Amino acid sequence: MFSTVLVANRGEIACRVISTLHKLGITAVSIYSEADAEAKHVALADHAICVGPAPAAESYLSIDAVMAAAHQAGAEAIHPGYGFLAENVKFARACTAAGITFIGPREHALEIMGDKIRSKNHVAEAGVPLVDGISEPGLTHEQLIEAGSLMNFPVLIKPSAGGGGKGMHVVERPADLAQTLTTARRVAAASFGDDTLLIEQLIRSPRHIEVQVLADGYGHVIHLGERECSLQRRHQKVIEEAPSALLDESTRQRIGQAAIDAARSVDYLGAGTVEFLVSDEQPDTFHFMEMNTRLQVEHPVTEQVTGIDIVEQQIRIAAGEPLTLKQEDVTVTGHSIEARIYAEDPESGFMPSTGEILRLIEPAGEGIRVDSSMLTGLAVGTDYDPMLAKIIATGADREQALARLHHALGKTVIHGLTTNTSFLQHLTADPDVRAGRIDTTTIERKLPDLQFPLPNQYHAMAAALFAARTDISAVPDAHPAGPTGWRSDGWRHSGPHFPAFQVRWERPGYPAELFDVVIDGQATLRRSKLADSYLLRTPHTAVEVQLSAGNNTRQGSPVWVTTEDFTAMLTVLDHEARTHRQLAEIEAELAEAKPEVTAPMPGTVVAVGPDSGCEVSAGQMLVIIEAMKMEHRLNAPADGTARIHVAVGDQVSLGQVLAAVEPTATTTPSENPDHSKDQS
Repeated sequence: MFSTVLVANRGEIACRVISTLHKLGITAVSIYSEADAEAKHVALADHAICVGPAPAAESYLSIDAVMAAAHQAGAEAIHPGYGFLAENVKFARACTAAGITFIGPREHALEIMGDKIRSKNHVAEAGVPLVDGISEPGLTHEQLIEAGSLMNFPVLIKPSAGGGGKGMHVVERPADLAQTLTTARRVAAASFGDDTLLIEQLIRSPRHIEVQVLADGYGHVIHLGERECSLQRRHQKVIEEAPSALLDESTRQRIGQAAIDAARSVDYLGAGTVEFLVSDEQPDTFHFMEMNTRLQVEHPVTEQVTGIDIVEQQIRIAAGEPLTLKQEDVTVTGHSIEARIYAEDPESGFMPSTGEILRLIEPAGEGIRVDSSMLTGLAVGTDYDPMLAKIIATGADREQALARLHHALGKTVIHGLTTNTSFLQHLTADPDVRAGRIDTTTIERKLPDLQFPLPNQYHAMAAALFAARTDISAVPDAHPAGPTGWRSDGWRHSGPHFPAFQVRWERPGYPAELFDVVIDGQATLRRSKLADSYLLRTPHTAVEVQLSAGNNTRQGSPVWVTTEDFTAMLTVLDHEARTHRQLAEIEAELAEAKPEVTAPMPGTVVAVGPDSGCEVSAGQMLVIIEAMKMEHRLNAPADGTARIHVAVGDQVSLGQVLAAVEPTATTTPSENPDHSKDQS
């Protein structure tokens, strides 16, 4: 067994791997970028080494920097986690050349399965069923368009070197194929360094089923059952579970054997996942999609129902130990479901969210596991993937697991940035999700009708009391010393005067929600004795609420508020703040309106549409920026002349003006008379 292992990753997966290394008595060494100096995985490791600045290409993706860190640490092996260098054959070769064990498959498997086109052709020879499509290497843009136009639409464009659902695009009409291929090539090149694409027939109502496999160096290959990963948004998994509610026992055995056959075909070593598409209309028919030659984000649900530590098995296999498990030893007990917590705002089109975690409460209880990279005080930026944590709930059956997950999400408190927690609560309470009526299009179909919780008077009252730091019922009738004409409860000799506040909830693209709150002693806010929270009491109700203060400004006091199904930042304005806000609004109205396009978050410009000075139409793409591995298209707000202020490759900050559209000048006959008629 190894004595020292370097973890070449960050975030929750680095923390997860470190926990198993410590369980095995192995020294864990983490790497970090300058942006991650205070990250959780750095604190958990026995040693930590900085590998470069914030950009991943100069730190976590730099093979030279990671290998130098491994030598410095005296590491005998490197665990790559997932993402970054986990499926990079050049990195595996560098490990071999340096005499360091790569905790992953052999180079042969990485080469074949790392290329979707090559992997499909390879497993087809092993008898694994495939989806119809175009998967020939070396096709030009024009050849793909010609071949794709002959397929039945809709189709799915996928990067050959991709993974994790990134860079996939659905094309509904042949007319859209050329433009979408251009976008797909750009995303593939930026994300994976390879712009090779393939096109597949899009299966309607598809279910995403994957099978976990383990293989040692002695020819033993087993599977640990399947996972259902059908709840996705933009081909990115959101909720995963094990086992699948779709498969019958016969199909379960056949799909497990197909996964084993795929792994054997490349002489696989370690832990891997074989992914299949299963039509909801034909649940006994499955098609190979790809093999992920690494640990999967959703591996905890398999661990929970089998009792097998998959990371431990990876490490033992890499150290040369044979599998001690046989297929008949693997049993599935109960049901487990995982939800991914992302730093994103579902109400703003799932735009990435940034900020400092001001307050953090992670759920606990029977059947609850949390794999997390979060810490109070942690700054979350846009340099890396927006996933912060995974909440895993396990129960005797699917119904109990879902109920536990829904309750755990309600007990999760993250203040300082917006997350998708409320959105996940919606999903876990949805009747179709609870009944198992799901496929990979479920979320997209439900989004247009999704209604997110709104703040109410209780949220506003709690925020106002917290911001004012006032609890009138606890204030004595009079001060023990000093003038008695004034009291802090609002009494004046001319009659009582109770503090009044306006509480605002503001969202991009929506009018502000306004609440008027008067602190008159009818409501109180006290620390709860049962939990690290506050108890708001009014004449009509009692509400447990989590509260955190942001940084005060002249235009209000920001307060983060969480109740069972609602989290948001509310702004509390006293009389002075309201005056400043009103003056600012008047000033804005007097200023000349400029149809500017600003950056909704920090990021990198990856595409620019028209040249500056060109005429554009409302809705036309002006600039595309990338943040947290996602592209965000910014369009012209109106017809007019485009003024572009950035170029491809520019780093932009939140709120930076990227472009503007000058309204097209119009004239009237009186302003510009047509003298030609007079001359006639």
